[in-house]
Amino acid sequence: MVSRFFEAVVRWQRQHGRHDLPWQGSTDPYRVWLSEIMLQQTQVSTVLGYYDRFLRRFPDVQALASAPLQDVLALWSGLGYYSRARHLHRCAQTVVQRWGGQFPQCAKDLQSLPGIGSSTAAAIAAFCYGERVSILDGNVQRVLTRLLAFEGDLAQSANAKVLWQQAQALVPADATHLQMRAYTQGLMDLGALVCKRSRPACGRCPAQSSCMAHARQQEGDFPVKTRQLRRRTERWWLQVVRRAADGAYWLQPRPAQGIWAGLHAFAVLDEGEAAAQPPAGASGAEGPLWHDPIRHSLTHRDLVLQPVEWRVAAYAPEGPGCWVRSVAELDLGLPAPLRAWLMQRLASAAP
Repeated sequence: MVSRFFEAVVRWQRQHGRHDLPWQGSTDPYRVWLSEIMLQQTQVSTVLGYYDRFLRRFPDVQALASAPLQDVLALWSGLGYYSRARHLHRCAQTVVQRWGGQFPQCAKDLQSLPGIGSSTAAAIAAFCYGERVSILDGNVQRVLTRLLAFEGDLAQSANAKVLWQQAQALVPADATHLQMRAYTQGLMDLGALVCKRSRPACGRCPAQSSCMAHARQQEGDFPVKTRQLRRRTERWWLQVVRRAADGAYWLQPRPAQGIWAGLHAFAVLDEGEAAAQPPAGASGAEGPLWHDPIRHSLTHRDLVLQPVEWRVAAYAPEGPGCWVRSVAELDLGLPAPLRAWLMQRLASAAP
């Protein structure tokens, strides 16, 4: 199966895989790394709009490492999973400071960098250096567990490790750099285009004749993963402070840990009663004005954001922050739902 599957994926990718993505064809580890981080839990169509803009602002690892974190977060705003942006910045600094601005050339060393997991490290090493290592992100797990009818529960680390070993065993010892690039991209393309979670297009799959799950007509049974995310709903009261003189909104950085860490936002209060009290440090406060709640879904929870607006004559908050008076001033790291809310409010108030 090893040579048959590997060769089938390479041949299929060259004929039917994706070839028009902006990061394809590059062996620059900076560009490959950036695309891999952006694509984590994010659709290609969404990443396309960010990738080129990011490269224009930060064309290489040195430019990214020397940039303020807030600039990175601002450009990342809307992509979600903001810990990726913080790890991206810290990783760039590590590459510059510890590796002289050059990315390591093997998956083991790449995996030691902040924010780079085993599958991302393998992708960079295979694409850029031809290392004979297999990726195993979520989509590829689905492809290979179906191919092998792998019945181990991937919620258990021991089983995940066994699947890694079997994924690696599918890579021939004599694979060339060009083959590794095609195979790695081919695994990604199969997971995205053919071996989908529901209604896989088995008739288009180059591995159909080797796929054990297909032979059993059990494609939907793989991968096996019993641990499910337990969602919960949280209600946040947003204390919106607006300056009466010019309609500017006060934004302050979120804590360094937790949801939207380091992004600018309104103050978050735990109770509606607290939001109904004038903000500390405000004078001439008028309110409260309760706006329609904003609903926003994250990976593990659903947020109900309740903006409570206070208009103030003056405001002397204890911590750092900034006033925003127009849409043009929203060039900050902002959570997507708050950016959309502010853009609507500021646009409607513009003369």
